[in-house]
Parts: sequence; structure tokens; C-alpha cells
Amino acid sequence: MDSEHKLHTLISDKNLSQELKDIALKVSNHQRISFDEGVILYENGELGYLGVLANYIREKKHGDRTYFNRNFHIEPTNLCVYDCKFCSYSRLIKQKEEGWEYTMDEMFDMVKKYDGQPVTEVHIVGGVLPQYDVAFYSELFKKIRQHRPELHIKALTPVEYHYIFKKAKIDYPTGMKLMKDAGLDSIPGGGAEIFHPEIREQIAKDKCNAEQWLQIHEEWHKLGQRSNATMLYGHIEQFWHRVDHMERLRELQDRTAGFQTFIPLKFRNQDNQMSHVPEVSVIEDLRNYAISRIYLDNFDHIKAYWAMISRETAQLSLNFGVDDIDGTLDDTTKIYSMAGAEEQNPAMSTKELVDLIKNIGRHPIERDTLYREITDYKDFVFEEVAKPQFYKLPVIN
Repeated sequence: MDSEHKLHTLISDKNLSQELKDIALKVSNHQRISFDEGVILYENGELGYLGVLANYIREKKHGDRTYFNRNFHIEPTNLCVYDCKFCSYSRLIKQKEEGWEYTMDEMFDMVKKYDGQPVTEVHIVGGVLPQYDVAFYSELFKKIRQHRPELHIKALTPVEYHYIFKKAKIDYPTGMKLMKDAGLDSIPGGGAEIFHPEIREQIAKDKCNAEQWLQIHEEWHKLGQRSNATMLYGHIEQFWHRVDHMERLRELQDRTAGFQTFIPLKFRNQDNQMSHVPEVSVIEDLRNYAISRIYLDNFDHIKAYWAMISRETAQLSLNFGVDDIDGTLDDTTKIYSMAGAEEQNPAMSTKELVDLIKNIGRHPIERDTLYREITDYKDFVFEEVAKPQFYKLPVIN
């Protein structure tokens, strides 16, 4: 049964409540759901119902096509001037012995390590320290651009930009123009957490607020550039806080159309100041992906980070609105593993990613950061890797 047939069957179900039927009809008619309806989905939407709606939207937008890219991460430091309660990754400056601080040369060497390899994106994000300022990142971006012009530089969240622009005494429009001129191509979605101040004040009170986060993305979009957005869910927030968060993103997207992808990020409770807060279930993960797909009608893509939620949950998510599972990563990120993610050494070969997607009947597409197709893997046959030959050695007594 195709997704359209499943949706129409659902709508005709006599046991479905009227409010859920009304939402399903809106989805069927490609109409936007309201804030209150978003809350209703969280409070009353069962997993199967949400999956039917989200998969219908996903397949209307993308069919079976499922995207990934070949990327690597550079994390300049895990030391940070901020003290976010949920963060397992960063170490305050007073915990310096547990941290790292890469120099410009060390980061550039990480880029050069991939010379000749078919990666398309470098993703740069980490802690906030005074020495990593406007001049530092401008020079780093320029060096990468000169060395490998085709490599897409996706770098720094509004948390970092807010800090370095304030330190340099420049406004957001000036700062973002400087970054673009230095070679920045797009902005990742981190640092959004939960926008509503009654939650943000409790978990991340020091860093940029919701309005500043959104304004930096808006200034970037005004330059004709693209960015991503995230939401940290499954901690002390209530369902309506999640809807409020997505509503603010949806409103900005209506104005700029600059967001490409929405990435729900699961709160992980290992080794942080919120370890007493239990993690939500895989069912709640899938419900959240589905509701994100339903609510954010003006976002093209919903992404699941397989490195954060496990390969198996990432596969399941592809039937709950998700059409992108990020990239090969090549074991270059510690952000998820230090928080207790299932993937402690997150690396997948291209073949493993393709197989993961194909094994649930989806159509794997390698993309670049801007979702331009690089390789269609639907009928691609990988070369057999030669098995090593082993020889029996003589035994010397």
C-alpha cells in the first residue's frame, strides 16, 4: 500500500478522533497545521498515525530518495567559556587538563589529510574561546579555500559568531559578510537547543538567546546563503516548547527560505550536569521526527544523525519523515560519543551507508552540502574488496 493510500485509509478510520482526522485532512490537502495542532500531535498522536502522515509528506517531497554526503569534522577545541548544562563535550577553562585546543596549522593539517579523497564538506564547530576570533577564522577559511576551492566549508554556529562579533565590536551583517568573503559556504544548525526563554535560561543561559540565533541566520540568508537548524529535545522541555521552537523556525523560513534542513538532536545524559534527567525512548525519537516533518512544511529536508541515535534507529526514521542521514563522518567528531551515543567511533564507509539505506527499500543519493546530486547509488555495484591472503608459517620449536 503506498503512502497516499495509507493516508486515505487513516482518514476514513471511524475510531480516529475528530481533531486527529482534521489534521490528517490538512496534510492530505497540503495545508499548514497550526501551533495548537502541533501540540495535539505531541499529546495525542500515536506512532503509527504520525508515521503515516510524515511518510506521506516525505514521499511527496522526495519519493524514496534518501540523502547522505561525504564529510569530515574539525572540532577546534572542547574548552568553552560557556557552561551549558546538557553538554557532555565541552570543558570549562578551569578543567583545561581534560581539553584540547588545536592551532591553525593543526586544523589545516586535518584538511590536508583528505587531499585526493572524495569528501565534499568540512564541518567546523566546537567550543568558544577568546583566541578563536574573527581574524583566526577568517584566515582559516581563506587557507582552506585557497588549498581546496571545491571543498564546502560549513562552519560555526550563531553561538560562536555572536561571541566573536561582539568581541570584535562589529554587528551581525558586517560579521557575516566578512565570513562569506573569507570563504564560508554555509552554517550548521547547532546552538539552537530550545528557544523558549524559560527553558533556555535553565540549560544554556550564558550564550546567545533565541532572537540572536535567529537574527544571525537571517543575516546569512540575506546574503543569499543557506543554513541548517536544530532542536535539542527530550530533557526538561514540554511538548509546547518544541512546537514554539519549530514555529519560530517556520516563521523565519517563510521570510527568507534560507534553511535547508531541520535536525532534531536527542538529549543524551552521559557525563553532564543533567545526568539525572532520563533519556526519551526510541518511540519518542520517531514521534518527534514525524511531527517535525509534519509541522515544518516549508523545510525541504529532515535529517537524522545516525551517529547520535544509532544506525538501526536512523533506518527506522526513514519511515517517519526523515530523508537524510548525514555523512560518513570518518570518526572525526567527539560531540556525540562523549554524550553517550551508541556510536562511540562514528565512521561509516560509503558502501555501509548505501547498504543501510537500501536494506529498508530506500533509494540512496550521495549529495553535496546544497543537495546537488553527486552519485545515484540505486543500481550502483561496489567493487569487491580483495580479501587478504594468509599463509601458514613454519613453526620453529
